[in-house]
Amino acid sequence: MNQPPTQDGLEIEVKDFGPIIEAKVALRPLTVFVGPSNTGKSWLAVLIYALHRYFDRRHWLHGNQQDSPRGRYRDGELSRETVGLLTELAEQVWAGEGKFLSRQGFVLPAQLVDLICSGLGIGDLFGKEITRCFGIRQQGALIRNGARGSASIAFRKSAESGETPFDHRLTISADASDFKTSFPIDTPIRLNSGAPIEYLRRWAKDMTWPDDLEEKRLPLSRWKLLADLTDFTRFDLFGLLNQPAFYLPAGRTGIMHTRSAVTSGLIRQAAVAEDHALGTPAPMLSGVVADFLEQLVEPDTHGNRHGSEHAARIEDAILEGSVNIEKAAGIGHPHFTYMPKGWKHSLSLMNASSMVSELAPLVLYLRHMLDPDQVLIVEEPESDLHPAMQVELIRQLAAVVNSGIRVIVITHSEWVLEELDNIVRRSHPKAAGKESVEDKVALRPDQVGAWLFRQKKRPRGSVVEELKMDDETGRYPTGFGEVAINIHNDWADVTSRIENAK
Repeated sequence: MNQPPTQDGLEIEVKDFGPIIEAKVALRPLTVFVGPSNTGKSWLAVLIYALHRYFDRRHWLHGNQQDSPRGRYRDGELSRETVGLLTELAEQVWAGEGKFLSRQGFVLPAQLVDLICSGLGIGDLFGKEITRCFGIRQQGALIRNGARGSASIAFRKSAESGETPFDHRLTISADASDFKTSFPIDTPIRLNSGAPIEYLRRWAKDMTWPDDLEEKRLPLSRWKLLADLTDFTRFDLFGLLNQPAFYLPAGRTGIMHTRSAVTSGLIRQAAVAEDHALGTPAPMLSGVVADFLEQLVEPDTHGNRHGSEHAARIEDAILEGSVNIEKAAGIGHPHFTYMPKGWKHSLSLMNASSMVSELAPLVLYLRHMLDPDQVLIVEEPESDLHPAMQVELIRQLAAVVNSGIRVIVITHSEWVLEELDNIVRRSHPKAAGKESVEDKVALRPDQVGAWLFRQKKRPRGSVVEELKMDDETGRYPTGFGEVAINIHNDWADVTSRIENAK
């Protein structure tokens, strides 16, 4: 059963980041990045992926205490005032009464909210995850060439989903990162009085009755209480960034064909291989590609995900066959095959068409990894697809969005954008006629965001602007038409010279 996607999005603003001079983008259930090459479309997409990776709830809950952001909370780093606030809050959680209690639940004091934000965004770990995703050695490489000083990244819940007072900002200099969150001092963060409070009571009891607890365990209980408070408030603070994102990089055919040559352990090492000459990590793979490979080596095949229905539709409408996973005997990693319709025997993916290899990861991710409110980022979905199949694929991705999965597309295809025009136009109340359009997917204008990356010469870099659908033409002004006009004019000129020479 389909469920409408939530409108709680992410608003992200960057300055002097990679090739981008400045950009301010409000991500929607379906977001499309378009523009010339080398203007920063993938840079911004990888950054969005890195933000999700860093604030992903699963990553934090299972992180190692030494290298996870949760390791930020050590008793030695907590001030006496913070310990006092935690103790007072614990007593009231245990008793179910006190100044922090309201009808909506427990209201966290601003000092604890500030500590949670600063702990979540500890600069070194935050910067490390971003550089890992990009596959670069030093943070300074993230700063736009020619810019002075630093790059800045600001993000917040989208204003379209309601005003939020939390503004998060990461400043990246050549050798350091600095993260800060600003919010009004009286901003309430509430924990409802249901299950989360009951869960917190275990640590509250330990802190409230220290005589029953070994002295060395008391600091741990404080840390656990603060870590759990962090987990229960992360959506208010960071919105959908607490959900996982999955990135399908460009060049998927080549990556799929070389995947079997490496194991998951080698992939992890390749992402942070040591440069012995410099004595610093020299990534052989970007974190995006390493994550993609690792997910393919160790796919979750124990059950079908929310997107399984859409995977089957893509197989039927575009691939005309099914993508399957088989365990390679004696190797341990999976072997991917393609079974065309009507065949009795499957093909190795390496022997299938490049179109099948390009779309196989999309099918596998939808079937085994993606659930509602999670994010799928697809670079160049049009790669190796006939124009008719490009149109069909963007329709299928729009249906994925309508089921609650959020999608970001990076494209150079006029066919993708022109069908997107139709997808949005179909949502118009007057679009239905004698011929039903119910079998064709539609998205409302507020569910779709198209952003144009445009090159500037002075200063050198790109700027990003939202493409608004033209009310008269019903199209997004992408500039693709100018290319077609120039080609036609060249043809007319050549034809005219040929005719005049007769």
